Amino acid sequence: MKSSNKPPAAIPALTLAAALAVAFAPPALAAPPEKIRVIVAFDAKMADRAKAAIAAAQGEDVRFIFGMNAVALTIPARALPGLQHNPHFDYVEEDVKRYPLATALVSADAARSGQLIPYGIPMVQADQLPALPSGYAGRKVCIIDSGIDGQHEDLSGNTLSGYNDSGTGKWNVDENHHGTHVAGTVAALSNNKGVVGVSGEGKLPLHIVKVFDAAGWAYSSTLAAAANQCGAENASVISMSLGGARASRTEEAAFTALQKKGVLSVAAAGNDGNRTQSYPAGYASVISVGALDANKAWASFSQYNRKVELSAPGVGVLSTVPMNMGAKSSLSVGGTPFAAGDMEGSPKASASAPLANFGLGDTVNTGVAGKVCLIQRGSIDFATKVSNCQKSGGLGAVIYNNVAGGFSGTLGTTVTTIPSVSVSDTDGTALLGKLGQTAVVDVAPYSYAYYDGTSMATPHVSAVAALVWSHFPRCSQADVRAALAASAQDLGSKGRDEKFGYGLVQAHAAYQLLQTYSCAK
Repeated sequence: MKSSNKPPAAIPALTLAAALAVAFAPPALAAPPEKIRVIVAFDAKMADRAKAAIAAAQGEDVRFIFGMNAVALTIPARALPGLQHNPHFDYVEEDVKRYPLATALVSADAARSGQLIPYGIPMVQADQLPALPSGYAGRKVCIIDSGIDGQHEDLSGNTLSGYNDSGTGKWNVDENHHGTHVAGTVAALSNNKGVVGVSGEGKLPLHIVKVFDAAGWAYSSTLAAAANQCGAENASVISMSLGGARASRTEEAAFTALQKKGVLSVAAAGNDGNRTQSYPAGYASVISVGALDANKAWASFSQYNRKVELSAPGVGVLSTVPMNMGAKSSLSVGGTPFAAGDMEGSPKASASAPLANFGLGDTVNTGVAGKVCLIQRGSIDFATKVSNCQKSGGLGAVIYNNVAGGFSGTLGTTVTTIPSVSVSDTDGTALLGKLGQTAVVDVAPYSYAYYDGTSMATPHVSAVAALVWSHFPRCSQADVRAALAASAQDLGSKGRDEKFGYGLVQAHAAYQLLQTYSCAK
């Protein structure tokens, strides 16, 4: 079904009391929250009186939002009515949460020597753009995320700057890997190491604003402040692989103001696989990006609605993670190598021993002591299977699929001491014919990983926008946004549709379009 090119109609605002009643709706018999997190906005002329009223509300963790006449704070729930009815405030709203939008971590392939070119790079035509002419500066990309590993072998050669937040820590430290992965898609260097990003020549300066720490979430007030910091650093493009289910007036006002100042904002459409809207992607001032797989098919987890504007690679995207924080899994049996998938949470270790059949791994069996356990997927969780192997004296574990294809798994919070990997159903059948032969299971440190998510699609679009824009410095953000839409490869239903938007972003096609456009150099 096609959707209108017009932005969604404004949604009638609920009163904060009604919104909070929904947001904080407790389960039966549970006590209502004693404290709530809100944003209070005020007119600059009333700043002194507003600050006095905020202090009187006994607020905690009070944070003024950079670049705005607004403050976020935690207050006793009983103080909410007083804030709502205070004439010195423009509005009071809940400070809603935002999250990174990456989903599954899937296994890396076997080819790890030299530099790999992720499929998304040629798919978005990044490799077809000419070099920037002498004297042309690359447009700055501001990445709002979990920070990056500033010492990464594939990123440190870029022009990097960032903002250290008192709550989340240093911008060049990434505790949850998400921001480093996003940055790699934008700008991993063409240096014969690891991978290459959309801007592999290091022409795009990166400014990093860290809003996520290891906990992996942030408030909308933090995002609004981060966006304003990007604007203050003269970023041309803001890349946000994040989102949340509810809109924020404060957040929307920030992005609208940045749009008017000439900044192009890009955000992930969301990973719920339904028609709901995620924010900030849902604002008219922000490009909403959906995810595709390597065959240009719509990713089933990608949210679809009339706000989706562009699509980009978002399934099995290979990119950077903090140095040695990823895993490189390998397996050989009887000297024959097999494609091994990652079991997230496996220790970095190696084991070499005869291969033994451990069935479903649902019971302890000392018959596999001193051996590598071959375990069928099913019945119980991966952590229990590996733990039972370990308790049985097993030295390593190989879990084979019970349905077609390979897979990656996770051990969750269970800590094991033996290395574990996964293999496909076909390889599992082959391994049953190699019982007793020497199996070598190895899980080694690695600085790259494959992620799924609209989080991974977003930096493709952000980087293409910045790189194309760098060739045409006289163009406005509106010119670039229009060119990306007009030059996108149409997919799905003819014209713009809910799943693909205008289609797959195309760097070279957008470049060619702007060459003949009125804003051309």
